[in-house]
This record gives sequence, C-alpha cells and structure tokens, in this order.
Amino acid sequence: MADSGKARSVPPVRGTPAKSARRRARELALQGLYQWLLAREDAGAIQAHLAETPGFEKADFPHFEALLHGAIGAAGELDALIAPNLDRKVGELSPVEHGVLMLAAFELLRMPEIPYRVVINEAVELAKTFGGTDGYKYVNGVLDRVAIRARPHEAHARG
Repeated sequence: MADSGKARSVPPVRGTPAKSARRRARELALQGLYQWLLAREDAGAIQAHLAETPGFEKADFPHFEALLHGAIGAAGELDALIAPNLDRKVGELSPVEHGVLMLAAFELLRMPEIPYRVVINEAVELAKTFGGTDGYKYVNGVLDRVAIRARPHEAHARG
C-alpha cells in the first residue's frame, strides 16, 4: 500500500467524552467513601489503596484528597445535613447513594467556588454510573433540598 505522505488522523470516539480530572477525583473519592462506609477503614489506608487504581494519576489529586479526607472527617455533620431531606434513615441508604450524598454535601458546604448546580450534576452522574437504576433521581431530589439549606442565597437566586 502506497503512502500518500499525508498524516492520517484517528477519528474521535463519539459518545464518551474524556473524563475531567475533577470527575475522576470524585469517582475515586466515592470509591473510598464506599469502602469507609462498609469497613470504617482509616482514610490514609483507603487513599493508599486507591492510589494503585488504574487512572489514579489522571485525577485532580488535591480535590480527591480534600473530598475523601474531608467527607470522612465531617461525616456526622454531613449526615445531619442530609438526614432531614430523606424519606428513610441515613443508615438505610445504599452505600453508593450515601457516599454520593456525602461527597456532594461536602462540596456544597466547603467548596463554595463550585456552583451548586455543578455539584448536583456531578453527583447525579456518579449515581448514574455507580448506583442503582433510579438512584440518581433520588440523589437529585435530596440534593436539591440540601442545596437550599447549605447555600440558601445561591439556590434561591437560581430558583
């Protein structure tokens, strides 16, 4: 086969956009929270285990670390923020839903530079990827109410 001398480009893969470093950080932090919720293992040990995960180097490491350690450290406060917005007890949530809600609540409380709609959208995507069939709908509804408590001015302004 003759080479025409022109560079050939590989067509882009459609349907799956490249994951952002922040999305990857959230995915890894969710995996860590899931592990913590089930085994109450030390956050440092969880982080060390996750560092061996393929693709870990593509994550926004400072964001991952802030989410994992922050959410575990503030678990009681986060559950207290989430609980009034649930239709069941926190302990009855699936570990995936619980972890997604904790991560999003942490971002809502401690990371005001991230718009609340971005926090909710990212949480919904995590729930779609890792949760049950309709768990993302539940997560979305709960977080809409949590956002009103965590960021009343921002949530009411956007309505």
